[in-house]
Amino acid sequence: MLTSTKQFCIVLMCFFAFASCSKDSSIPENSNLTKAVELGNSIAYTAIETDILKGVNKYRESIGLSSLAKVDEVTYQADDHTEYMTTNEVVNHENFNVRYSNLVSNVGAKAVAENVAFGYGSADAVVKAWIASEGHRVNIEGNFTHFGIAVDKDKNGKNYFTNIFIRR
Repeated sequence: MLTSTKQFCIVLMCFFAFASCSKDSSIPENSNLTKAVELGNSIAYTAIETDILKGVNKYRESIGLSSLAKVDEVTYQADDHTEYMTTNEVVNHENFNVRYSNLVSNVGAKAVAENVAFGYGSADAVVKAWIASEGHRVNIEGNFTHFGIAVDKDKNGKNYFTNIFIRR
């Protein structure tokens, strides 16, 4: 039988494993910044990252939503956060406001959302977990146009994931 402390720790870990974050910009939709910034798409994604992007788009398309386009700057932001999580062995949305501000400034994002996770061994497993979680599913189904992903392993071989969505 689990002690109440262990039960609390398990619940807390589940909360952080399934937390999502999002924020809309107060910048008007017709801002000239959207037209002025070119979006790059030259990053070489790992197999698991590619499979996550495909899985998210496959799900979106299955419910009648448009697919999302990959954007380098979004992936750079995701990669920075994933590196932070693996280095510190934490799963959180720490400094989401900084990523949000960077994406508004650098690519003209009007809305930004983020899903994080850890411990899953495959793209299919993490995408299914995000879809099963209401907060993550809301982000996946959101009014977004672009996304980026980063996956990294910590020193113990555990996968950490950051999937960021933006609308331009």
